[in-house]
Amino acid sequence: MKEKRIRDTMLRFRVTPEEREKIERKMEEYGTDNMAAYLRKMAIDGYVIRLELPEIGALTGQLGKVGSNINQIARRVNGMGHVGIEEIRLARKALEEIRDGVNGILTRLSSL
Repeated sequence: MKEKRIRDTMLRFRVTPEEREKIERKMEEYGTDNMAAYLRKMAIDGYVIRLELPEIGALTGQLGKVGSNINQIARRVNGMGHVGIEEIRLARKALEEIRDGVNGILTRLSSL
């Protein structure tokens, strides 16, 4: 049975109206309206990172296309015993685009 976590110790501190506005703006940027959770996370970890990487969605779509291409190539090889060089070039080009996209994301992440 999972043990229920109880938070029974309260921490309190005062802020100016300007500081509260800054905290609320940062919470909005982070995408939360739960101040207790946000402040607890900041106090424990010292920072909060919210990643917005729409490129990952595009890469997922590209991976699906490459998977389809590879399946088509495999069916042709199994059925006819050979495959056209152009099909292999297209699949390889798609994989290189995905690799470049992943490298771009990793570069952005390394700058955080």
